[in-house]
Amino acid sequence: MCIRDRISCTGGESAIEESKSLNSEEVLNLILESYKNFSDNPEEAVDLIWSFAHEDNKEITGPKERFGQMLVSEPYDSIIDLKEYSYEVTYENETNVHIEARVNWDIKNTPEGSPKGGFVAYLHITSKVTNQKTGLSTFIDLIPHINLIDNYHYARNISLPGKKDDLYTVEFNVIPPTNIELSLHKDWLDKYGNQLMTKQYFLYENVNFEEIANASRK
Repeated sequence: MCIRDRISCTGGESAIEESKSLNSEEVLNLILESYKNFSDNPEEAVDLIWSFAHEDNKEITGPKERFGQMLVSEPYDSIIDLKEYSYEVTYENETNVHIEARVNWDIKNTPEGSPKGGFVAYLHITSKVTNQKTGLSTFIDLIPHINLIDNYHYARNISLPGKKDDLYTVEFNVIPPTNIELSLHKDWLDKYGNQLMTKQYFLYENVNFEEIANASRK
């Protein structure tokens, strides 16, 4: 499995103080090994992963107990006890494409109180891009973005697992937020149930990224 852009927050100040001799790649390997052996000692794994989280990440996902619960919830639990892994460090100026998902409420069948066509927040969206010729895949989390054209959307910059003119299969998993990220009021529970939406899966085959990869973007 190839993991790119999967772990975006490593090397927080506290972790650096504790591990001054480690470079960023060694830190990443420690984190991935903790995921690989997560079930052997979950508490120790959470401690290590938490120690290397960036302070900005800790502010959003903490305290540590809440962070640990997040790790064992969808979609983050998908790499717990992973059998093997590889990774490639990429920088924005080396990326080929901007993978984007615009998730909005329907115009007609909109939940009461929600803006028609409005952005659906707090979702977990993962994408897998597979080279149809070689079978090499890139798996990523999409994070919220905003610009002056699409406004709010979920996206990530990636390097394609192959040539720009190869054909790719693109998969999206859209996963509703857990009760860690979103609390539902009684009126919502009474009318729509105990989740924001049901999990959705989308598959696109024979995708050609060449035009997009060759285009300039800001």
